[in-house]
Amino acid sequence: MENDQLIELWKEGRTRFTNLLDKATEADLTKKLGDSPNSAGFLIRHIAEVELLFAKNVFGKKDVKITAKTLIAGKDTGEWTNLAELKDFAFYAGEHLEAAIKEQKDWSETIETKEFGKKIKSEALGRILTHTAYHAGQLALVLKYGN
Repeated sequence: MENDQLIELWKEGRTRFTNLLDKATEADLTKKLGDSPNSAGFLIRHIAEVELLFAKNVFGKKDVKITAKTLIAGKDTGEWTNLAELKDFAFYAGEHLEAAIKEQKDWSETIETKEFGKKIKSEALGRILTHTAYHAGQLALVLKYGN
C-alpha cells in the first residue's frame, strides 16, 4: 500500500511538468528567458533524463536506457527542438520512474551517489520530486515569458 500512495504523490507532483507538456508547442522549444542559458526544449529533456537516472541509479531499475545528453554537454546545445520526441522521452521517463517506485521494498535503505551523497530512499524520492518541480517552474516561466 505504501508504494501505491507514494506513486500517487509522485504523479500529482509531476503534473507540474506534464501539464506544461500538454500546452507546449514546437515553437516554444527554442524559447529562453532573458539571459538564461537553457531553452524550454533543454529543460524538458533535462527533467526526463534526471528522472531516468534516478530510476536506474538510485532506485535500481537496471533495464533503463539513458544517455544523459544535457548533463554530458553541461549546457544547452540547441538540439532539443522536436516536441513529439521530447514528449515521448518524458513519457518513457515517467513510466520507468513509476515502475522503479513500485518495485521498492525498503524506503529506509541508504543509498549513496556522487551527486548528493548518502540519503535514504525516501529522501531521494523527495529529491527527484523537487527536482522535477523546480525545473517545471522554470519551464513554465520560459513558456509564458520567453522569446
